[in-house]
Amino acid sequence: MPGFLTTWFDPFCGPVGLFSLFLSDSLLACGDAGWGDEIAGGVLVTVSLALATLPLGLVAGFFIALAKQSNEKSLRLAANVYTTIFRGLPELLTLFLVYYGAQIGIQQAMRAMGADLVIEINAFIAGMVALGLVFSAYSSEVIVSAFHAIPRGQYEAGNALGMRRGTTMRKIILPQLVRIALPGLGNLWMILLKETALVSVIGLSDILRQTGVAARVTKEAFMFFGLACLLYLVLAILSSIVISAIEQWASKAEMKR
Repeated sequence: MPGFLTTWFDPFCGPVGLFSLFLSDSLLACGDAGWGDEIAGGVLVTVSLALATLPLGLVAGFFIALAKQSNEKSLRLAANVYTTIFRGLPELLTLFLVYYGAQIGIQQAMRAMGADLVIEINAFIAGMVALGLVFSAYSSEVIVSAFHAIPRGQYEAGNALGMRRGTTMRKIILPQLVRIALPGLGNLWMILLKETALVSVIGLSDILRQTGVAARVTKEAFMFFGLACLLYLVLAILSSIVISAIEQWASKAEMKR
């Protein structure tokens, strides 16, 4: 997006932004006078990371859920091992394994090939992958439960109509699956939004890192960490409104079918 558009529509430091209109004479002012620009950037990083992780985790979770129900024993075992590992490991440890472990592994592989290079993984990508691994493990369980809630007769109806398995899944099963799984996936989204704060430990400038730096520099820890709390709560409230709207839309769409 062009720079003038991001500046104009910035809800914090834009022409009609919160910090610009009401906090221009405080530590939250935009520009060199305060920390408004940095914190607004942190909000953008947090939201971007959560939105980038969501489709990755949902797609992976869906295929893991399919593997859990496969007739192939090895697929079921692999899927169960995957979810056991990433639901059992602390999210912070998973983040460290992806960020630091992957760098070490790639460097050792390069040295084995005769290339002595220093590899540094992008913190945003590492955070997206780590959170995506955890999110996919939990979302697969929600999707499996949703699959189990759909009567077997729905599959048989598709076969009776001469539909292929893929067509039955797309036209009959998936619409019901989305409606049933939405409440659980909405809760996981809320958890994902909070877990983005973990990326601050690997240097990504999210809400928590930016407010933490401001708190240390200004010695106003209560104000900046209180602001961080407020920002996360606002994001959670907005998410709740969007999730509720999606659930109502899914329910109405199901009733029209």
